[in-house]
Amino acid sequence: MGIYMTPADHQQVSDAVAAAEAGTAGEIVTVIADQSDGYTDVALAWAAVIAFTAMTALAFFPDFFLGIYDRIFGHWNADHSPTLIFAIAAAIGITTFIGVVLLALIPAVRIFLVPGTIRTRRVHARAIDLFKVGAERRTRSRTGIMIYLSMHEHRAEIVADKEITRLVPPEAWGDAMVALLAGLKERGPAAGMIAAVEQIGVILAEYLPREEGDVNELPDRLIEL
Repeated sequence: MGIYMTPADHQQVSDAVAAAEAGTAGEIVTVIADQSDGYTDVALAWAAVIAFTAMTALAFFPDFFLGIYDRIFGHWNADHSPTLIFAIAAAIGITTFIGVVLLALIPAVRIFLVPGTIRTRRVHARAIDLFKVGAERRTRSRTGIMIYLSMHEHRAEIVADKEITRLVPPEAWGDAMVALLAGLKERGPAAGMIAAVEQIGVILAEYLPREEGDVNELPDRLIEL
């Protein structure tokens, strides 16, 4: 697991959350994750497809592959029986499958193999799951909101509880997402998270201002997974 935040970064994000919550009844939760899914199924699917493709290539170009076999094993004018051909096909398929699986053990390769739409869906699903565990219904007035950043997938999510969703139009979070991504690209994840927290604080102060006697119901600290 990557470590993306120093202790000083953690403190700065926590301070930003506390400052943003000073003007709103909303409760901001910040989460940064190395990645949102292992994508083992995607890696296995690629391995199966590539192995099947390699076996299919043998069917279309048998002379090429059988010629390689003969050169490796020193056969001359060999009579290739059906049993041998099937054995070669199985060997090609198994070797290719194992090779792709081993290659996919490299995190950068595995992420590269995952289509963007799958990354987006799984980051969203992971954000929802974490929100349900850590923030949803954890406040009396349903005013929790989570900023989730998944580093390997280069994806971010903002998930809000029922009352915030009712009051704040969805398009209002666009500026917060832009601030998050711009800060991350220019100065790193801590700066991006702080920029998003500040922007969300402004939005929540407008739609959900702090009331007298309001108490802090969720921790301000950054959660790094």
